[in-house]
Amino acid sequence: MDLNFFETYLPIYFQGAGYTIGLSISSIVLGVILGTGLALMKMSPNKFLSKLSNGYIQIVRGTPLLVQLFIIYYGLYVINIELPDFLSGVIAVSLNSAAYIAEIIRSGIQAVDKGQMEAARSIGMSKSMAMQKIIYPQAIKNILPALGNEFVTLIKETSIVSVLGLRDLMFAANTVRGATFLPFGPLVVAAVMYFIMTSIVSKLVDILEMRLKQSD
Repeated sequence: MDLNFFETYLPIYFQGAGYTIGLSISSIVLGVILGTGLALMKMSPNKFLSKLSNGYIQIVRGTPLLVQLFIIYYGLYVINIELPDFLSGVIAVSLNSAAYIAEIIRSGIQAVDKGQMEAARSIGMSKSMAMQKIIYPQAIKNILPALGNEFVTLIKETSIVSVLGLRDLMFAANTVRGATFLPFGPLVVAAVMYFIMTSIVSKLVDILEMRLKQSD
């Protein structure tokens, strides 16, 4: 590996890193939306909704992401639904992440003092409004570090989509390995780039957490 190596192959790595970041951001956003719904369903007094949510969470957390990825990717093909590779990856990773985020959000909501809901209800707020205006904002502050960790985990776990030929950072590393016949060096470059991305995300989460604390 020399200067010529980096001049030739760094653009491929950067393209893969951009794909990885886009996939991770899309998946965490959809994961939070779906996870919020699952968390509220699990805490619902409706036993059907609660059991449905709990069953989904248990199944997703009890099976490998790779298996889920294959099921989504090839399952859609079997029923004649053809989606772009990127969208297929987002759906699979989001559905997986939602199960973990649901538990994070549920614990955050339950950590808020019950008196907050009672106080909100006493001044005439509906339960849904109280959740939206009072409970959920406080829960977000409590779970922000855990959500940040989930995002960092997603950045690393999305490397698995390379097995389907999705052009993420790991796919880029394998492409370079095949072109250069170097078994080790291209993986080190990918590892360094993953480390840089996760470090930046962790730092941004720390900054946001400090600002939220200062606003209290």
